[in-house]
Amino acid sequence: MMLVITITLAISLNRERLQSFSTLGYLGAFLVMLLSNATLILPAPGLFIVFALGSTLNPILVGICAAAGATLGETTGYVAGYSGLTLLEDTSVARTIKTWMKDHGVITIFALSTLPNPFFDLAGLIAGATRMPAWRFMSTALCGKAIQATAIALAGSMSVDWVEQWLFHQ
Repeated sequence: MMLVITITLAISLNRERLQSFSTLGYLGAFLVMLLSNATLILPAPGLFIVFALGSTLNPILVGICAAAGATLGETTGYVAGYSGLTLLEDTSVARTIKTWMKDHGVITIFALSTLPNPFFDLAGLIAGATRMPAWRFMSTALCGKAIQATAIALAGSMSVDWVEQWLFHQ
């Protein structure tokens, strides 16, 4: 929670400087999330930029563009799993996600893609390894990532306005 408040405060105080994010535009939201989600397991700061872009552009369009990039980026895990590349350690988390994927594959992909978490990469690897159809993986991930990215962009849009009111209109 403190991280969100700190980021929002920094955005509010540097609003003019952050207008340069808007030069990235919607293509920037797509590319940032594509690159951020193409990494396997390692976290990348794409959602911070989506948050900032949501404060300068239409947050719904930012969310849609970011979701498309994120989904395309997530195919790296799917393809790695499909190709048989084994990056999974036999941990309790991996076993749990394998069970979820076996029992409720689409629901698991949707739920894990909706919330920012490190476990979606594992689900993508498992989806590929279990030969979930690519169109099913990508369409389900797109729906979840659209909810995630749009919520982050809307939070950026609304929180910057709230902090500015709090700072400058007391």
